Amino acid sequence: MKALIITYYWPPSGGSGVQRWLKFVKYLQDFGITPIVYTVENPDYVLTDKTLEKEIPDDIEILKQPIQEPNTILSKFKSKQQETSAGFLNPDPSFFESKLQYVRANYFIPDARKFWIKPSVKYLSNYLKNNEIDVIITTGPPHSLHLIGLELQKSLSVKWIADFRDPWTDIDYFHLLPLTEKSKQKHIELEQKVLQNANEVLVVGKTMKENFKKFNKNIHVISNGYDGELSNNKNELDKNFTITHIGMMNADRNPILLWKVLSELIQEDKNFASVLKIKLIGKVAEEVKKSIHKNKLEKYIEFIDYLPYKEVLDYQKSAQVLLLSVNNVPSSKGIITGKIFEYLQAKRPILAIAPTDGDLAEIINNTNSGRVIDFDDQENLKNTILDFYKNYMNGDLNAKSKNMKQYHRKNLTRQLSDVIKNIK
Repeated sequence: MKALIITYYWPPSGGSGVQRWLKFVKYLQDFGITPIVYTVENPDYVLTDKTLEKEIPDDIEILKQPIQEPNTILSKFKSKQQETSAGFLNPDPSFFESKLQYVRANYFIPDARKFWIKPSVKYLSNYLKNNEIDVIITTGPPHSLHLIGLELQKSLSVKWIADFRDPWTDIDYFHLLPLTEKSKQKHIELEQKVLQNANEVLVVGKTMKENFKKFNKNIHVISNGYDGELSNNKNELDKNFTITHIGMMNADRNPILLWKVLSELIQEDKNFASVLKIKLIGKVAEEVKKSIHKNKLEKYIEFIDYLPYKEVLDYQKSAQVLLLSVNNVPSSKGIITGKIFEYLQAKRPILAIAPTDGDLAEIINNTNSGRVIDFDDQENLKNTILDFYKNYMNGDLNAKSKNMKQYHRKNLTRQLSDVIKNIK
């Protein structure tokens, strides 16, 4: 079988968006499916990681077409802070930036990659007429790519799978966009149209499936995962009591309660203060830095800019505690950051600040890989950190993880191959 995968994020793109389909492509041929990748020729990636290009199988056909992105033009009018924000939505924009946000939100629906839809449909229609393809797969965000799949299915009756790495109207920042009621309704209509017409729908968690199943009965949960081998617990650990967070930390993901608790512990215990080290690897929003300053934690923080994927893995394995902070937004129960699976691979204790009844908590509890603390549970957060610290001082801070091989990328690709082979 042959599957045409339509994706915006592809090496040298860095960040989390590229990992899911890079890994699926890596393993699909092991299950009798030949992937062909269609992606952009001139992308405007916020983060790049050229080391990921080495993971693309040599025999994979990759199709590319240029894209016109208004982001390139609009970015010239942003402040210097916004230019380096890694895509954060500025919660306190200048007058001019607020106008740009309004234009982007209401005139580029579903997103700023909408201008790739028509040329892609034209190019791929010709390709599909001259090449035998069994199924096309679109992956979003950007969700404009699903509209490419919708048009191809409508015109050529090709089988189509829509993959949602993140929700559409339930995505964490949707409520912050300056959308008119008409624009909100347009998003809702397009989302439902995609869900109702796709032959199969892939999602990364149970909450998203519950939200989508009223529009399509063929919905499959295939989570993100980790690649390579699980850590053998023989890695050299940091000498300090390190709490390490990897990935973007925006204003919604700011663990305000954590900074407050750590500040209290520092004042209460000089020994704790002498060994504490907080590592924040990746882009950090100004609101987070202000919270750190307010709690007088600057001397305990190490800011490390975006790192290549391989280097990130080393930081994960050496951390005493790995921090996950879920966005405190209305849709927080359904958020499963892809970073959780790499944390599982590292086999270090995870401290997650997230809904205790959410999808992320279910994964952490089922794998016995750490502790999940609700956003406002100060007492539990403080006691959990003290437990970790006590075990660290005793030389016995370890994760007693289990049930993790189900999240290996090859096992997840096996699930994907079953969906492809049995598409209705």
